[in-house]
This record gives sequence, structure tokens and C-alpha cells, in this order.
Amino acid sequence: MISAPNHQQRLSGNKLWLVFVFGLLISACSPKIQPKSTPAPAKPEKEQEQVVAAPEDKKFKEATISMLLPFKLNQINVKAPTKAEVEKAALAIEFYQGFMLGIDSAASSGINFKVNVLDTRDYNAQIETFLKSPELAKSNLLVGPVYPDGQKYISKYTLANKLPIVSPLAASMPQEFNNPNLISVVNNITLHVKKIGDHISKNYNSEQNVVVLINPKSSDDEVFAAPVRTYFGTMKNKNFSFQEYASVFSMEMKLQKNKRYVILLSSSNKNFVTASIDKLLKMQRAGLNVSLYGHPNWTKQTYPAEKLQALNTIVSSSYKVDYRRPAVISFVKKYRASYQFEPSEYAFKGYDIGLFFGGLIARSGPDFLKQITKHNYRGLHNSFHFVHDEQFGYINTSLMLLQYKNFALNTIE
Repeated sequence: MISAPNHQQRLSGNKLWLVFVFGLLISACSPKIQPKSTPAPAKPEKEQEQVVAAPEDKKFKEATISMLLPFKLNQINVKAPTKAEVEKAALAIEFYQGFMLGIDSAASSGINFKVNVLDTRDYNAQIETFLKSPELAKSNLLVGPVYPDGQKYISKYTLANKLPIVSPLAASMPQEFNNPNLISVVNNITLHVKKIGDHISKNYNSEQNVVVLINPKSSDDEVFAAPVRTYFGTMKNKNFSFQEYASVFSMEMKLQKNKRYVILLSSSNKNFVTASIDKLLKMQRAGLNVSLYGHPNWTKQTYPAEKLQALNTIVSSSYKVDYRRPAVISFVKKYRASYQFEPSEYAFKGYDIGLFFGGLIARSGPDFLKQITKHNYRGLHNSFHFVHDEQFGYINTSLMLLQYKNFALNTIE
């Protein structure tokens, strides 16, 4: 069972969106939400690699999960909310909705979940008011805050109270928090680079290929470029000829004959990327044998698919939904029926996090962290495979490689 906010059925359009927000606002008048229980739904599809069994600790019948999300309800005019005001809360609302459907599925084993929903307002002073409540420390799991500043602010509290805490949406480096109780779901940039680097090492001969990093060297570009240098600077990968240039144009005059070029482009600046792609195509037509690896942010941007396909472009990603999968189809139907909207990226992520951690708690009881590295999960948007670092916590290392084929992004690994 679940003790959580009852889902309000929406009619249509923005008015129903606002009704939901208004309901949350009323519930959020106190830090702890304790609405009526809702019946457990059907078990998740067999395709989901998340089997929720009865808890090993038979005495453990109820788990408390506290969600700290930036609804920013204090910024909404309750009497006459505008679309712009409501959209500020969209990330939190959509994540919450998906999460609750995941918890619903996990609750099918018979365990009771009490979900406390707290509006952080993306403001540390608001988070501080929750930390003063003795009830928060009784949680079995915290989900959020979603932004790095909030995660840093709450770290000492979670350590003092030995609380596991999920960072659900930020792709931050775990080293920023130095919290052994932290569970990082979204892959950090070093993991993306390792995924790309391992693919290059496995698929390209070091004697016939030159690896080139194109790095304009802005602070954002360096976030990707620094781990690339580290990867190809290690003894294991030093057999590759590795070069770095500020642009494709500066690389052109130093090309070697009879070599294939594997290009890693560290930028997600659209103007720079567009110019680089066009130049590489001209060089390719002039005889350059080239393959391109792009920044993970490219999956959220728009570039001509035919050009990226011509350059054999591959990008890493921690988010891709295959709408043909039965499990995805089932979730979309449930989401539509519950909320009268199409699920967003945050709804998919919320569902996977709710189902995985709810199932883990249902199966293993209060000591579920001891089992987190032993259970892999194939989610709707990404898989979860956690490794444990005694200093930095639990880190999801599973992510995908996508390649432009048939004018679409296809999963190749």
C-alpha cells in the first residue's frame, strides 16, 4: 500500500494542470503529507527487470520515503495562476507523477510506502526548515534535492542521521559532495568519456587511427575535454596517437596521409558544432576518412541527421525511450489514465527511480543499500548498475551509445 497524495483527475488543458498544482499547494501547507491510502495496482510487466518479492525482513511492513522537490509553489498565485508560473513547477510535478506510479508498482508486494512530499522551493533556507523536523530523520530514503546546491546543503544532515539520499536528476560528479550515503542516478561526464573511450579502444586499431580532441577551451568545453585527455593519457591507451586542436579548421593543415581520424568534439555550442560538422563533411568529400563522437548534450539539440549519419556520428546518453517496448507502452497508458497528459523525460525518470528503489526496499527491507550493487535494472529510460565507492557513495555506471542510422538515433551498445 501507499500513503501518498490522492491523484486528482484532470479534465483537459492548462486548467487541469493548475488544479493539480493547487492540490499540491494545499497539501504542502505542512511539511509532511499524510493523505489516505490508495490500493496497490497490478504488478509491473514481466519485461521489467525489477522483480518485487516480499521483504526478506518479514517484520518490515512500512517504509517512509521523503521527496524534496522544487515545486516553487510559493511563487504561484493560487487564485489566478498563470501558465508561466505553473511551468516553473513542471520538472518537479512530472518527476513526482512518474515516481508515484513506480512506487505503486513496487507496493504490489504488500509493503506500505509512506511518501512525504516537501517543496524545497529551490531555496536552502526552506530546506533548513525540513531539517529541523525530527520526522525527516525517520525516513528510509530521501529523494532529492534535485539541484547540486541543495544536495551539498543537506550532506552533513544525511551523514549525521545515516540517511541514504538519491540525487535523481543532476549529472554532477560525486566528488563534489563527498557523501558516502549519496546515490547518484544520472551518469557524470567522466563515465560518458569512459564509455566513448572504451568503444574507440575496442573498435579502432591504434596504428591506423588518430584520435583528435576538438576543444574550443571554454569552461563548459573543458568539462568534457579534461577526462578525454586523462583517458587517452593513461598507459593503457597511450598507444593511440592523440592530438588536440581548438577547431577542425586548425587541424586541417596537419592531417597525415593514410590515417583514419576519430574526432571527439567537446563542445555543445550549437554554432560551433554546426560549423565543425560542415567542415568535416567538406574534408570527408576531399578524401578524409573520419568518424565523429559528439557531446552527450547533442541528444537534446537538433542537427541535420543526414550530416551526422554521413560522419558515422556516435554520442553517449543516459536517456532514451523506445516507445515500441511493451513496458513503455504500458507505462504511457497508465500515465495518460492517471494524469491526462503525455509523460515527459522527468516522468520516465521518476517512474524508473520509484520502481527500482521501491522494489529494492520491498525486497531487502531497511538494509537495502547492502543489496543495491547486486541488482541490475533495465528501466524505461536507462539501465541502473550501481558501484560502491566508500568515499563518494553509490554511482550508476550504466549508459548507452547511440549512433545516427536511417536518419534516427539508434542504440548500438
